[in-house]
Amino acid sequence: MAATNLNHVRAKLEAEKKRFQDELSQMKVSRDSEERREGSPFGKREEEATESMELEKRLALENRLESLIAEVDRAINKLDAGTYGKCDICNEAIDPERLEALPQAIMCVSCRKKIKNAKIKLPSV
Repeated sequence: MAATNLNHVRAKLEAEKKRFQDELSQMKVSRDSEERREGSPFGKREEEATESMELEKRLALENRLESLIAEVDRAINKLDAGTYGKCDICNEAIDPERLEALPQAIMCVSCRKKIKNAKIKLPSV
């Protein structure tokens, strides 16, 4: 990959990382401010169940954003190591169209499907 192309990829990755971090920060600030509010004076179980469900959804979204940030970090590390664009599993080249659409991709489509179907969690870097 040419140096200018690598600089373009790095800029895209860093912009994505910042976007994910900003989203995560906003969610955490929102969650913290909501936790400080007093609950319903009626203590209805339905309200508590709804609040609990909303908290679970928000925590799942926060976890997903943290995963996306880790994927971007992994892609940046691969860029620094000179292995960007190669699948972490099979070591084959990742389709350039996939990398254009998803610059943080660290696996080819085939390996990603296998991992997803097997529900295997990759070790974090």
